[in-house]
Formats: sequence, C-alpha cells, structure tokens
Amino acid sequence: MIPEILSLIFTKIVPVEEMVRAVSLVCRGWLETVVGPYCWNEIDVEHWCRSHWNSCNAGNRRGGLLIDSVVRKLVRRSKFTVGKFCAYRLGNAGFSYVANCGRCLKVLKIPVSEITDQVVEKHAELLVNLTELDISYCLKLTSKSLEAFGKHCKFLTHLKRNMPPLELGAVVASETGDDEAFAIGNTMAELDHLEFGFARMTDHGLCTILTACKALTYLDIQGCWNVRLEGALEERCKELSVFKTPWTDVESESEGSVENDSRGDDQSSDESSSSDSA
Repeated sequence: MIPEILSLIFTKIVPVEEMVRAVSLVCRGWLETVVGPYCWNEIDVEHWCRSHWNSCNAGNRRGGLLIDSVVRKLVRRSKFTVGKFCAYRLGNAGFSYVANCGRCLKVLKIPVSEITDQVVEKHAELLVNLTELDISYCLKLTSKSLEAFGKHCKFLTHLKRNMPPLELGAVVASETGDDEAFAIGNTMAELDHLEFGFARMTDHGLCTILTACKALTYLDIQGCWNVRLEGALEERCKELSVFKTPWTDVESESEGSVENDSRGDDQSSDESSSSDSA
C-alpha cells in the first residue's frame, strides 16, 4: 500500500506514541511511512505531554527538555510541513522549531507552555497563515506576545487566552489592567472566537475589543472580575451569538443550588403528606 494511504489510516486509528514506538517495527513499508512526512501534517501530542509531565512529578526540568526533543523529532519527520500542532508544556526550543513550519502552520494549540515573549517576538513573523491559536495558561507571556501574534498573523480568527483564577495563579507575568485587551483589539481585527477567561481587563479593554473586532461572534470572559458591563456594553455583548459573562459559572451554580433546594422542599412536602395520611 502506498505511503499516502497508509498514513491516512495510521493517523486516524493509531496514537502518536504507538506510531513512533511500535508501528515502525512491523515491516519496512510501515517504517518508511512513519518516518516520512505523510503521517505528520497534523501533530497532536498534548495527551502524551500531559502524561509524561505528570509521570515526571511536574516541574522536573528534564521532563520539559524531553518534550522539546520529541517535538523536534516529529517536526523534522514532517519536513516542516505541519499544518496543525497541539502540545502541552512546550518550551522555547520546541516553539522555535515548530515556528519553522512557517506558512504551513494554521492551527497552534500550546496551553500551559513555558515560552517567553522574546521567542514569540522573534518567530511570530513566520506564522503568517495562522488561523487558530491557544496560549491559555502560558504564564510567561504578556501583551507583547499577543501584539506580535496580532501584527503578523493577519488571518487569525480563533484565540484562546484563558488564565488561572487570581487566587490560584502563582507568579504571573501578565500585566494587570487592559494591556492584553488593547493588544487584541489593536491587532486582531478578524477575530471571530475569543476565550479570555480570568483576564484582568476592565470595561475599557472590553470596549476596545468589541469596537475593533467587528467579526466577533463568540466571546467568553468568565472570571473577568474587573468588567462591570456598564452603559451600553452589556447590550453590545448580548448581540453576539455566544456571550459568557464574567459571572456565568457563578450564575449556573446558583441556579443549580436553587433547583436542588426546590426539589428538596418538594420531597419533604411529599414525605410530610404521606406521614399525615398514615
């Protein structure tokens, strides 16, 4: 069977770790397919990265180095033609290597990565065709990185930049205030989907995003406690197809609690009626 067909089969049914470790041992034809570029146009090693990081007792520097090393090996196999890349705890070295896929790369999902502003500013100019970006919980990135992505990735339509709740964040480099919101509004005019949970922005930053991002249809700002939705802001947000307010989770929990209390009252009432009848 030709490598192109085999690669389609492998990528649909075989996990990445098995493709690297076991498939290549079956026969020469399978080996040639796995070491060639056909299997690696889309690389999703997020699950493997999480499992590996957890097995290294989290925070082990050696674990991060191994993740970067594996990423470099897989990107080389693709001959730098990766169109979609997903990983976890990626370091500067790994990001630099992935960025060399340049115009081929359209989807980049690297939550909880250790990359810094300096490496993003250096390599963002290579990612001109990027349409989807997830840099949630990348605590070393600031508005400088968002601005770099926005200036160079003009086709960007989906951005996830969720952060940990303030009480859970340890040392967070991201600025307080509206710096990141301004960077998004000033450079990402084509955004259609924005997840910006637990950002530190105010109404001013939100207004900048709504005014600049005319194509926006999905906005999630859960946990953005500095947003008040004063004036016409709330109505503008409600015009979006999907809008999750800063208090969406709290409201859902409150409604669930009220519903449970109501059920409990009904049950108590029924039991009381049964007792009276007896």
